[in-house]
Amino acid sequence: MAQNGVEKLYKKEPSQKTLASHHNARFLYFSLAVVAAVAITFLAVRQLRKDEVSGYQQLNVLKNHIFGDNVINGTVAQKLRGQTIKDDFYVVFISVSNAKERARVFIGTANNLAEAWDAAERETTAFMEKNAYNLMWAKADIVNSMERVPTTRLNNYVVSTTFQNFFRKGIALDDNFDTAFLEAEISGNKLLNYYTERQLAAKNVDYEANLLHLKNINFYLSRWLGKKEVSKIPDEIIIFATEGFFCDENLQVYDLYNEGMATGRRRGVVDRDYLEPIVLSASEYLYDMILADGQFIYGYYPVFDNWMTSYNILRHAGSLWSLINLYRMTENESIVEGIDSAVEYLLDNIVDKNPDTVFLVEYKADEIKLGGNALAIIALTEYMNVFGTEQYIPLVEQLANGILELQNPNTGKFYHVLNYPSFTEKEAYRTVYYDGEAAFALARAYTYTGLEKFLEGAQLSVEYFILNDYTRYRDHWVAYSLHEVTKYIPDPRYFEFALKNVEKNLDRISDQTTSFHTYLELLAISWQTYERILKSGVRVEYLEGFDVRYFAETIYKRAAYMLNSFFFPEYAMYMKIPENVLGSFFVRHDNFRIRIDDNQHFIGGYYYYLVNHDSIHSHISDGFIRQINAGDYQRSEIPLQAGESDED
Repeated sequence: MAQNGVEKLYKKEPSQKTLASHHNARFLYFSLAVVAAVAITFLAVRQLRKDEVSGYQQLNVLKNHIFGDNVINGTVAQKLRGQTIKDDFYVVFISVSNAKERARVFIGTANNLAEAWDAAERETTAFMEKNAYNLMWAKADIVNSMERVPTTRLNNYVVSTTFQNFFRKGIALDDNFDTAFLEAEISGNKLLNYYTERQLAAKNVDYEANLLHLKNINFYLSRWLGKKEVSKIPDEIIIFATEGFFCDENLQVYDLYNEGMATGRRRGVVDRDYLEPIVLSASEYLYDMILADGQFIYGYYPVFDNWMTSYNILRHAGSLWSLINLYRMTENESIVEGIDSAVEYLLDNIVDKNPDTVFLVEYKADEIKLGGNALAIIALTEYMNVFGTEQYIPLVEQLANGILELQNPNTGKFYHVLNYPSFTEKEAYRTVYYDGEAAFALARAYTYTGLEKFLEGAQLSVEYFILNDYTRYRDHWVAYSLHEVTKYIPDPRYFEFALKNVEKNLDRISDQTTSFHTYLELLAISWQTYERILKSGVRVEYLEGFDVRYFAETIYKRAAYMLNSFFFPEYAMYMKIPENVLGSFFVRHDNFRIRIDDNQHFIGGYYYYLVNHDSIHSHISDGFIRQINAGDYQRSEIPLQAGESDED
């Protein structure tokens, strides 16, 4: 992992609206030196003086990159051949952003690429000069395919992609591209309606419906782009794809992926140097969400700049765990105060049932969740491990006693939710994730207290998982619990179950269309369990047919694929306030949701992937790595199964 001195690579300045809403937010400003090993310099958002970037160099750099490469010119021309709506018709989109507001997008058309660029550039520079625009990022999209289709065909596209915001093509409402939108504009402004997962499951689809959102289209056209509104949606539209290029404020140009779920994201080799800055960025973003009282800003919907006002104390504890790992990675003393305040907020929500037993309370619902006690133990034991203290051992014992109160001592099954303050039973089952969390926490409690009853409780729960085949849940917490329990009980059956939890789910995980961030956690922590098997000398017959190469390849594939849910600037620029999202992870199919637990799980998966990076890569061929980095995931369209969730 990265050592001391890794630069903060994505710096976000809070908007005035954010400051007004969260006036007591504590924002972290790292001033660490750049690690020489980091080969890719990412963008830091900052307030540039006018003279820091003279003129609009980003546009010139992009133009030189595109027109100085005969391969690019030839590729565009070749792809357009036979795929255009009229002869010798070229379209160029130029998007510009100052990082503080949604990108402005300008379109140029002509009978050759150079003139189309010039037309788009003239409009772009005229706007920037008129408005004294502080250009930070510029992005160019050159249309490389077009298809005229009935507007109702969008129903077929939306049904085939299954999820919200998964349609990754541009749309023009006329043949001349007078009114046309990039795919990023469509998603970033909700210009397209989608069916809900429930509607799709019930096959409640009207294939004659118009899915384009006329009200949002006209709002975007008139209020943001300064263009004339459209009176109605036409019966036919143009669906198009583009070749994309992005230039940051450091004048670094990135070629972008142009198809699939990676559309619009920078190309790059997914390796340690590429991923470490991303993990640190998301961790620092999470830290920046801590308020003065230790509570987190819970989450954010960035399309229209909506902050979440709800809270979940269980997710607070999980996010705290991630922040403690941030300190482990950086050893940056300036973040300790914020971590300690988040710990204190957690402690303030723990109540006594009796002198030996305490519970973490979700006050907004007046309830106690099994997973709350579990994640509190995980966070507090991680804190003690990283900071070399034993101060929370008595509290961990009391929390673990609470978990044992919720476990059937004969079967190992857990009860999930109690009422507060009565401590009476409320809900026998809430989510399968609580079970794995509880088993993991009991094993952790044993580590710090040495009390056998906690290890016995963890072991009993693992037996319950095996008996009831918990591999079907693809649960990362079960993987964590098996990794922890087998430290003390190297039972071949437990090792076999850990391997089955991977192997039975590899096809599903490999081909998952959403980011499903917990899957990488499951795989990466299970890799550590696999390594322990090899080092322990314990004979596990299941290993004989275990496909370790496929295991390693799936980890790498997921690590690459999940980057489609990271707010690189080329994605962030189309949100309402780009600097509010830059450098975080998001959930595309929930309106680009950013929530503390989302970042926690992304960070956790990548953290353990990087811990095991060299070992994993020793089983992957260079050819496979080239295939994945080329954007070839060879995946199926697999929706979530009934009752399955990608969050805990």
